[in-house]
Amino acid sequence: MIPVMEFRQFSEQQPAFRVLKPWWDVFTDYLSVVMLMIGVFGCTLQVMQDKIICLPQRVLLPPVNTSEVEVKSLLHLQSNMSAAPREMTGLKTDLDLQQYSFINQMCYEKALHWYAKYFPYLVLIHTLIFMVCSNFWFKFPGSSSKIEHFISMLGKCFDSPWTTRALSEVSGENPEEKDKKSMTLRSNIAVSPGEGSLEKTQSLRSIPEKIVVDKPSASVLDKKEGEQAKALFEKVKKFRLHVEEGDILYLMYVRQTVFKVFKFLLIIAYNSCLVNKVRNRVHCVVEIQDMTGYTNFECNHTMAHLFSKLSYCYLCLVAVYGLTSLYTSYWLFYRSLKEYSFEYVRQETGINDIPDVKNDFAFMLHMIDQYDPLYSKRFAVFLSEVSENKLKQLNLNHEWTAEKLRQRLQTNGNNRLELQLFMLPGLPDTVFELTELQSLKLEIINNVTILASISQLENLQELSLYQCSLKLHTTATSFLKENLKVLRVKFDDNRELPNWMYGLRNLEELYLTGSLSPDASKNIVLESLRDMKCLKTLSLKSNLTKIPQSIVDVSSHLLRLYFHNDGTKLVMLNNLKKMTNLIELELVRCDLERIPHAIFSLTNLQELDLKENNLRSIEEIISFQHLRKLTCLKLWYNSITYIPEHIKKLGSLERLYFCHNKIEVLPSHLFLCNKLRYLDLSNNDIRFIPPEIGVLQSLQYFSVVCNKIENLPDELFFCKKLKILKLGKNSMSILSPKVSYLALLTYLDLKCNHFEVLPQELGCCHALKRSGLIVEETLFETLPSDVRDQMKAE
Repeated sequence: MIPVMEFRQFSEQQPAFRVLKPWWDVFTDYLSVVMLMIGVFGCTLQVMQDKIICLPQRVLLPPVNTSEVEVKSLLHLQSNMSAAPREMTGLKTDLDLQQYSFINQMCYEKALHWYAKYFPYLVLIHTLIFMVCSNFWFKFPGSSSKIEHFISMLGKCFDSPWTTRALSEVSGENPEEKDKKSMTLRSNIAVSPGEGSLEKTQSLRSIPEKIVVDKPSASVLDKKEGEQAKALFEKVKKFRLHVEEGDILYLMYVRQTVFKVFKFLLIIAYNSCLVNKVRNRVHCVVEIQDMTGYTNFECNHTMAHLFSKLSYCYLCLVAVYGLTSLYTSYWLFYRSLKEYSFEYVRQETGINDIPDVKNDFAFMLHMIDQYDPLYSKRFAVFLSEVSENKLKQLNLNHEWTAEKLRQRLQTNGNNRLELQLFMLPGLPDTVFELTELQSLKLEIINNVTILASISQLENLQELSLYQCSLKLHTTATSFLKENLKVLRVKFDDNRELPNWMYGLRNLEELYLTGSLSPDASKNIVLESLRDMKCLKTLSLKSNLTKIPQSIVDVSSHLLRLYFHNDGTKLVMLNNLKKMTNLIELELVRCDLERIPHAIFSLTNLQELDLKENNLRSIEEIISFQHLRKLTCLKLWYNSITYIPEHIKKLGSLERLYFCHNKIEVLPSHLFLCNKLRYLDLSNNDIRFIPPEIGVLQSLQYFSVVCNKIENLPDELFFCKKLKILKLGKNSMSILSPKVSYLALLTYLDLKCNHFEVLPQELGCCHALKRSGLIVEETLFETLPSDVRDQMKAE
């Protein structure tokens, strides 16, 4: 006999798959096992016992002329003979054993109904089909991989220490108690699923976890556990994107359920009609009279009584199985199983950003709820971005210790001790332990949260946010309002501008870089700057077409205004007239074709920069004579072709930038600006330098690099305060020995000219060293050896 245990593999799946088997699937699996036992038992009886036993039946035919009374008496005699007492010797047939076996086999094949013969095999086949159908979605290639991946993640999420910590933080539960409870629950499920599982309900509200407010404590995750939880978040995110695209799992389960219902109806229909065909006594007629001497046989089906009882029992089991399948169908079509809401989880845990899911992801979660809703609750933690950010923050704190951050401290251009962090997943809390920090620079960091502990950074004065999304604690906002002096913000969208920056009443410098429409800059940015009563420097690198009217609100204390456009034409500059306190003004890449007249009203202006515009003529420069404090004028990177003689009116100029233009002739009036200390004429088309340059006795920097100059006037060397002289990339062939007059010269660029020899008088320039002499090596070798040695001596 075949042991029933051999057939358990048809209905058993991996232990982890049980979480996707609701109570009706478990119940039908047990029904299938019972039906399978019936089939195996019937088949075993068929194989091991005689199927049918037949005896010949003698039929006495009356003579033709016999009367009716005689026929009746004959039949009565025959019946009396069959009912003769035991002491009678019986009827002799003269048949041997082989003939009886032959007759039994013939009658079994011809006289016995096919249902009575094949009933156990039908039960076995139908039961195996039920078993295969119930578990087909676990084996189908298109669905099994998703199920295995989901079950693997589910178990890891359930056991993860991060799940316990995340839930305990919002519920105030003691994580150690919660860990013990989770392990106890899992052990109960593993040992006895029927006894240890919770009562099945449709709502996650039925399993609230205990809130232990008296003993709030936070479990500490080590680095390995944190990395594992981080990997789980990524797996869940990718799995959700993959599974939510389709509904193959839902369709497979629906199809196998519908198939089981039709199978149930079919079995009930034909079994109900044929169950009465299983009989004990069967009359058999076999035309073998020549062989045995008999034609009629009376047979006994030895297992008919047992098969009849088994068939009725089987019908009852199939009926229960079918009703369960009908309930499953009702559950599938009545409920919206392709959508799953975590509303109750959000209410109980306080994690409000857990998203609802759909399609196969939702269907599997519905199936999980039928097994144990606690699984969904703990799995939901890994769908929350808030929870993920908390984990990232924890891992970040493990990676970036205070000691490691101190090693990255550097002094910036403003002579402040600065910490620069680039492309991190967040801001480490350990930053707030660096009490000596003066400047914090954050670049491309999402989800930056500044806590109240920033108040520990008493020396913090400068904050730079380059493409960062920032959230501030209320206490942190108050601290920044009182302490922050410099704020730099680089953004892609004006909606990324932090609202809290408008309340920085002690802010002195504000630098904004990003794309702003004119209306956005007016309504969102500058209209709110009126509360910045201490603002002295404002820089806007954007795409403005006009200077907003609201900029006047800070004009009373604004000293420096910088506009750097992306090439967008700045057309309306009338508001500049009201910025009378400005001492520095930059209008860079604003597509200006003329010098704006509004600038001439800025009587306190000391420095003007009109770099990278489209200036061709600067005749308006005569109006600069009213700007008596103007000391620096930058007209570089334009298309200026000549310098008007009115330049001589700018007697207060000390620095003048005309580089990268198209100037061909230098007017002698230029050198009447006798206070010039810095003159840059590089990258033009200048061929001649007027001798009047000798008037510039204060000149310290002079550059004519990349021009077409062939000769230098001797008067140039009368500018005895020259420290930097750049003559490279010209057409000069001789350097005057009078270069020895430049005793303070520290930098001389002669490269890319036509010199054949250098004057030995260069040795009189005692401040000039080899590193400051920019010249070809072969040309340097033309100097006397003592001069070379003098220059090489540092």
